[in-house]
Amino acid sequence: MIVIRSPKNRSLNIAHRGASSLAPENTFAAFDRALEIGADGLEFDVQLSKDQIPVVIHDERVERTTTGRGLVKDLSLAQLKTLDAGSWFASDFKGAAVPTLKEVLSAYKDSCPLFDIELKNSFVAYPGLEEAVLEQILNHNLKERVIISSFNPDSLLTCRRLNPAVRTGIIYSEEIETPWRYTRSLDCYSAHPLFFYLQDPETLAGFKSHRIPLYPWTVNDPEQMDYLVTEGVEAIITDFPQELKKILP
Repeated sequence: MIVIRSPKNRSLNIAHRGASSLAPENTFAAFDRALEIGADGLEFDVQLSKDQIPVVIHDERVERTTTGRGLVKDLSLAQLKTLDAGSWFASDFKGAAVPTLKEVLSAYKDSCPLFDIELKNSFVAYPGLEEAVLEQILNHNLKERVIISSFNPDSLLTCRRLNPAVRTGIIYSEEIETPWRYTRSLDCYSAHPLFFYLQDPETLAGFKSHRIPLYPWTVNDPEQMDYLVTEGVEAIITDFPQELKKILP
């Protein structure tokens, strides 16, 4: 696979759920703001509605970020579309909708360099999620500009089996012995560790020697941003793309 790098050969600035420090996460407002800032990519989460439509929302339950109640999997798309996904953040965003994956890819296919699509299927099983997401990626002709990421290794293996041309990335938030070998065992393009686990120079060296791109998350501290940029990670996933923009060369 060709390594995804910016034209300036620097770390990529990936907006975590959009510019989620400036607008409600996983909404068009957050995505628009991230791209206005100059982010190199959008990271967002996908689950399935009750009627099997891929929708962009992080939590398995809708209470935190919408005016609704219940599990995403128990609500139809029509029901999800009635929810206000913006006023929890600020009154200016009242009425923001829960987007579908199709809507997001359609809206940004000509303006977003890279999509990091996280499959939220670690706690709630979503049979058919991989197929539904891959279908939208292929329908929008975006397989060269997408990484499908997940904490769920079986899900990533399913994606690789269904379409080996689409990149995958394993997300992890715990210490793993020789994590580069774990990443390779899943046939993943990239590793997406919690940034804390990249403080050891030997870990960074292991990934570099195996030529595995790193997409650490969620990097909101400027000192950590500067450290990881200096170490040459391929991308940094952050709630503050506006601050990372100041640090990047």
